[in-house]
Amino acid sequence: MPDFCAAYGCSNRRCLQTRQRGITFHSFPKDGERRRQWEVALRWKNFVVTNRTMICSEHFKAGDFDRTGQTVRLKAGVKPTIFSFPAHLQKVIRTRTTATSRRADDSLDVSEPNEPGTAGERCKEQKSQATDHAYGLPACPKYIKAKLDAASARIRKLEREKSDAMKREMRAKECIQSLLKELKDKNLITEELNDHLECYSDLPVHLLSRPS
Repeated sequence: MPDFCAAYGCSNRRCLQTRQRGITFHSFPKDGERRRQWEVALRWKNFVVTNRTMICSEHFKAGDFDRTGQTVRLKAGVKPTIFSFPAHLQKVIRTRTTATSRRADDSLDVSEPNEPGTAGERCKEQKSQATDHAYGLPACPKYIKAKLDAASARIRKLEREKSDAMKREMRAKECIQSLLKELKDKNLITEELNDHLECYSDLPVHLLSRPS
C-alpha cells in the first residue's frame, strides 16, 4: 500500500506522479519532543503516529531540506509549518499542559503559502478535501478510491492464485490417477499399497483393485 501524506487537506501519496513533481515523503522524528512538535503542528484530534506515518515535502519550507546527497533529507530540528486549516482548526488544540507541549505550541509557526502548487493553494481549489484519517474529519475521496483500487487488485490477485492452485492440483491428481491406472493394468498394485491408497479419499481407489 502506498504512503499518503498525513497533513490535513493533502492528498499526496508516494507514486510516480509525485516523484516527477519532486515531492518527497518524510517519516516522523524518533525523538520524543520533536515528534510531539510535529503532532501538534498537524492539529489532528487523537492523532497516533505509526512507523508508516509520513508528511510530504510541500509542508516544509525550502530551507528545511538538505539536498547535498542523493537522498533529500530534512535538516535537524525542522518541523512542518505550511498548512491550510479551516477556521475551526486555526486555534491550536492543547491536549496537555506539560512544559514540552507548551514549548511546542508556542514555537508553532503556521504560514499560508501563496506559491502555485503548494498544499495551501491546492486545498483552496478543492473545497471539501480531507485525508482518510479516522480522527473526526471527513475522508478524502481520492484516498478512499486508492484504497479500494488496491483492495480490488489484491482480491483479483488472490483469485488468480487460487485458480492456478486448483489447476495445479487437478493436473497432479490426473497425473497420479494415470500412473496408478497404469500400475493397475500391469498388475503392480499390491494389497498393502492398495490399503495405503485408501487413506486418500479424493483418489479413485476403487479403480486400483487388482483383477481377480
